Amino acid sequence: MQEIYKQGLLKLDDNPGTSESETEIYCDGASSGNPGHAGIGVVIRYKTARQPHFTVHKISEYIGTATNNIAEYQAFLRGLKEACALGLKKITVFLDSELLVKQMTGIYKVKNSNLKDLYLQAQNILRKFDAFRIIHVGREFNKEADLLAKQSIKKFHKIHKKG
Repeated sequence: MQEIYKQGLLKLDDNPGTSESETEIYCDGASSGNPGHAGIGVVIRYKTARQPHFTVHKISEYIGTATNNIAEYQAFLRGLKEACALGLKKITVFLDSELLVKQMTGIYKVKNSNLKDLYLQAQNILRKFDAFRIIHVGREFNKEADLLAKQSIKKFHKIHKKG
């Protein structure tokens, strides 16, 4: 984590949600096999005083054949890109992939060349936000994004069985 602080890439807000509304982004990737058919799920929630968990956007997309880790990164990237497109400036991203969180926070180095490009893409997008946090959560707190990721794979199988 110190490495990222030195680079100025990890911006943490000591008092989130007080001066400005904050956005919660839940991301998950799923792969039926490793590698196998894969999908991503993203849930973006905008928090305000009146509506603490108003769902802004849900994404469920099939991404082709991928490993679990690539699917997790693809979900993370999709969530970040969508937050940028919505003009959001202060975000908290919740991920159940311990590997991704530890790589993004500098605890683990990214050794896999397939993940390194995705990692660099994420770092570049994160620079666009005024403030962000990346938080590891247990799967039980990421159920909706997980369901969306798995549904995209099921939908793909259903469509291609008919044809």
